[in-house]
Amino acid sequence: MPRHRRQLLVLIFIAISLVQMGCANDKEKEITIIYSGNLNGELEPCGCAEATNLGGIKRRATMIQRLRAQHPDLFLISSGGLLSSNSSQDHLKGEYILKGLATMDYDAVGLQWNDMAFGLGLIQEFALPWVASNWLSDEIPPLRTVERAGIRLAFFAWLDPHESLQQRMTGVQKIVSDDPQTLIPAMAKAKDERAITVLITTLPLEQALERIPLEQVDILLIQAINEKYGDPQRIGDTLVLQPGTRGMRLGRVDIVLNRNNKIDSFRSEVIQLPSSVPDAPELEAWYLEYLARGKEDFLQRAKVRKTLNSGASPYIGGDACKDCHAQAYEVWTQSKHAVAYETLKSVNKAYDPDCIGCHTVGFEQPGGFVEPIITYHLLNVQCESCHGPSRSHANSEGTKPVGHTGWSRQKMCQQCHVGSHSPAFEFEHYWPKIAH
Repeated sequence: MPRHRRQLLVLIFIAISLVQMGCANDKEKEITIIYSGNLNGELEPCGCAEATNLGGIKRRATMIQRLRAQHPDLFLISSGGLLSSNSSQDHLKGEYILKGLATMDYDAVGLQWNDMAFGLGLIQEFALPWVASNWLSDEIPPLRTVERAGIRLAFFAWLDPHESLQQRMTGVQKIVSDDPQTLIPAMAKAKDERAITVLITTLPLEQALERIPLEQVDILLIQAINEKYGDPQRIGDTLVLQPGTRGMRLGRVDIVLNRNNKIDSFRSEVIQLPSSVPDAPELEAWYLEYLARGKEDFLQRAKVRKTLNSGASPYIGGDACKDCHAQAYEVWTQSKHAVAYETLKSVNKAYDPDCIGCHTVGFEQPGGFVEPIITYHLLNVQCESCHGPSRSHANSEGTKPVGHTGWSRQKMCQQCHVGSHSPAFEFEHYWPKIAH
């Protein structure tokens, strides 16, 4: 073969190889992100109703394991809001929420103000990748960068100072910047390094669009919606995601990136966490430890309540009612109210303050239920749960009114049959079950 023909063939071969390499480099890439937000202190589902028996740390761990088995390179993120501070149990519950989530290898968790309800010390005790990009000291990292399968994501989080009463007070030292423009240089740098930028915020969409420049934001997580997830949407070049509260579900989005490292297309789904999702066995010891700590904490508080309630109790217990109200008492004995505390024991919640109030009489009220031995006569949902404290009524042979005189039947029921505890409650349907 003449020399010039051989040279021509070599050149053609090199050209084809270069084209193939260029095509390989320009090939579209796909990433999977599992996202959630605002667990709001819910370590496990309430369980009062099957319709709301969704979520929980143990089921979440199982589902994440399943998803990672299918997609080993997925990214796992949370917009934060993990803790709550509304009840006496919340500090302990928060500790175990953090401990449980730390086993799941999150890539980034946005910091919210309620996550600091018990101080920075608690959240820094566990290995979670917190992010707060406008934090003014080095206690919280301003970003997290994670690279997986050749794709780099840079996670930022905006901690809104307007949501903190303390930060809005005159003369209080600022711990976060209140200027969203400070985000731009770091996000621009991340984009220059071919990272996909993810910005976590608790702002509703309208405020986010008004206050935060999105030119450098590929993915924006906005304020969580109640329980169910919002539909993802494109605003310009930014994909907007909205998680659901209470940890009942997980969001998944599969994103296709074009050759310019921009979002070309996406598909999404909401992953339910019903009771059919088994508990992660590796969290069994964690859960038993939580229950033991909860019982210990409850009994300690019970001693305090016993001391405070050492005087005469306004509650007398249902057995005192049966002589005068025999028919009503008989209806009660055949109802689920009469075994309400047993149902808590069957699901390991007999010492959970979030549940006890609606399964006993007068819990956390003066003279009310303290614990099963001291106040055994106030176990279960009894007459006084609905009609109010009645010792003076019984002792006066009925001449003095019961505590809730004047209340409608519906108001009595809705002390407990409300919200997630009883989402299917309709007075007209429920009342006939206990009519007396």
